[in-house]
Amino acid sequence: MGSRGRPRGRRDRERDLEPEPEPERAAQAPPQPEGGRAERRRLARRVRRRRRTRRAGELPLLVVVALCIALLLKTFLVQAFFIPSGSMEQTIRIGDRVLADKLTPWFGSKVERGDVVVFKDPGGWLKGEAARPGEDPVVVKQIKETLTFIGLLPSADEQDLIKRVIGVGGDTVKCCDSRGRITVNGTPLDEPYVNPGNAPSEITFEVKVPQGRLFVMGDHRANSADSRYHLDEGFQGTIDENGVVGRAVVIAWPYAHWRELEQPATFLTVPDPARRGRRGRGGRRRGTRFA
Repeated sequence: MGSRGRPRGRRDRERDLEPEPEPERAAQAPPQPEGGRAERRRLARRVRRRRRTRRAGELPLLVVVALCIALLLKTFLVQAFFIPSGSMEQTIRIGDRVLADKLTPWFGSKVERGDVVVFKDPGGWLKGEAARPGEDPVVVKQIKETLTFIGLLPSADEQDLIKRVIGVGGDTVKCCDSRGRITVNGTPLDEPYVNPGNAPSEITFEVKVPQGRLFVMGDHRANSADSRYHLDEGFQGTIDENGVVGRAVVIAWPYAHWRELEQPATFLTVPDPARRGRRGRGGRRRGTRFA
């Protein structure tokens, strides 16, 4: 006879109470690294070492890029110069560093009256004027020459001079009028930049500046071997425009001497020699502050 209708026994009830086996998980948890916390620390140190190695490898490249940028700036834009003499006092003092704009000539702009310019020695001008810097040890000298070449150090090259342009090609520069002032194309100059106690000039002269040349003078008139001291030479002491390295635009160091070097207002009233009665020369606009 079948079991239908019989009461369920104890074994059947126990069998019903047994838990069903859990299905296997589709995704197992990722295995933990052996060693636990110590292993994780080792991995973190390894990552940090890799980052430091990568940065160290990038440093030489960054240095090369920085040097290339500095060299390009020095070649085409600006260059720093060290002032070793007092020929431009009080405007620029001994030991000052000035920045010269080398960009302007590349765009065809001409040097103007009143500009302070850095130029190559035309020949013998530096004798008795520039203070020769002391000799450095061999290694220090080579480092300085390298930094100067790439434009990171002001040039102490004794072949460079700095003066103010008084007359440009076609101008007639003369000393002096009845009040002791220098005249350009018959217009007297009021020169607030001249070193206190100096006369505009103690040398009398009259020079017709040839085209493409400049008549230059230092602001410290009693201590500047400028165009006036070379009147008996070719071109009457004027310098070639092509010898101009750049136009000094700012005194960059020391910070206490920081100032812009702009065209003095007195030169704005000087007429062009070919067009008397018209003020100034065409070109870049300037402020009226004197350097």
